[in-house]
Amino acid sequence: MSSLSYRRYTDLPALIHVLTNRELTLLDPSSWDDKNDSFFLSTYKEKKKLKSVLALCFTRESETYHHWRVFSSGASGVCVHFNASELESTFSKVKDVKFKEVSYLKVDDLRNSRPKTAELPFIKRIPYKHENESRALWESKSEEVMFLNVPIDLSAIVRITLSPWLHPSLRKNVVASLKRIDGCKSIPMWRSTLTENSDWKKYGASAT
Repeated sequence: MSSLSYRRYTDLPALIHVLTNRELTLLDPSSWDDKNDSFFLSTYKEKKKLKSVLALCFTRESETYHHWRVFSSGASGVCVHFNASELESTFSKVKDVKFKEVSYLKVDDLRNSRPKTAELPFIKRIPYKHENESRALWESKSEEVMFLNVPIDLSAIVRITLSPWLHPSLRKNVVASLKRIDGCKSIPMWRSTLTENSDWKKYGASAT
């Protein structure tokens, strides 16, 4: 895969975990909101007779309202931008982890050509195509676990974007707190202006 960066939409507690412990955490997908997606993963687990299947999702899409609202809603939402090659290298070093792009198909596509078991974890319905997702997947036939921590170098983080719903008056203190974490002082951090951008409003106000 080639891309300038990957984005992970999450929240402040998860971000603090990443920065403090320098690790990404793959989790059990059974509680995901998209039940079609979680069903395919549970079917994959059953067909391959696995004890564990864990995942972590990223996007290669530029900033969208959908990503913020669905995955990082509220003032504590954050978007972590990762250097593409460093993130891919991070997962390539972990045994039994696959990092692949998700394919988006129609129901008719599956009706006309049944998917292979190996494809199930990386297939979603076409209405989700705008998510432009890539996914890290770990599996085990012997270990039954609910999470897997993957070490990552903080140099892989290109920047951190805070929620557009974070009140502007809180931005300075949130950034200062994050930068006090060891190794994080030089990471660029700012608040998203997706829902309110001063330049956008200025140009609108000067309409002729």
